[in-house]
Amino acid sequence: MAAPLSDPAALALPVVYQDEWLAVINKPAGLMVHDSALARGETDFAADRLRDQFGRKVFLVHRLDRATSGCLLLAFDRDTASTLGKAVMAGDLHRDYRAICRGWPEADFDVDHPLDGGPGKPVKKPAQTRFQVLARAECDWPSSGFASSRYALVQAQPVTGRFRQIRRHLKHVSHHLIGDTSHGDGRHNRAFRMVGIHRMLLHAHRLALAHPASGEALEAIAPPDAQFARALAYF
Repeated sequence: MAAPLSDPAALALPVVYQDEWLAVINKPAGLMVHDSALARGETDFAADRLRDQFGRKVFLVHRLDRATSGCLLLAFDRDTASTLGKAVMAGDLHRDYRAICRGWPEADFDVDHPLDGGPGKPVKKPAQTRFQVLARAECDWPSSGFASSRYALVQAQPVTGRFRQIRRHLKHVSHHLIGDTSHGDGRHNRAFRMVGIHRMLLHAHRLALAHPASGEALEAIAPPDAQFARALAYF
């Protein structure tokens, strides 16, 4: 029997790493991190779940888009959160994403393209993302007059942290992120839905930093969910 939605165990998020100062959880795709202007009546947020799950205050160090899964870093006290926040600002929090995009881009490419801050924030600021192609696939469904469709599995490393940066940078170079209904290519999104993949294919795979208390290197890796793993099987 399925657990009721009010059951704390059913709402618990997978923990990738935890100690007395901080934790890294594997946020599922489709869950908003916290309430915002984009929530539009949503009442289920990762921040609230985590507060109940750990039974203490939590301080989110960074954000992930609702449709993005993977490593989400949080602190358990204000001082640790402040230290981690400074690490983010200094570029000392390293995040590797996995993304599946349309086309076959060159093996390594950087996108340096200013982006605004999203709704209500029209001022554009510098934005840079580094990309590396990890694998390529050619699927036997037609696209744009071709008999098959080409896709790439890429690693994305955002240098800056602008609104929907990876998604918008991939669109800028015409290698749209699969499953992205805001900045993607609807034809390719529909092709993946036809094979049972209904999520945006962006996953925060790895997070690395110096531990704020010990200074030792800390690495956390979040495994992909079943639908992302199904997409990876094409590679």
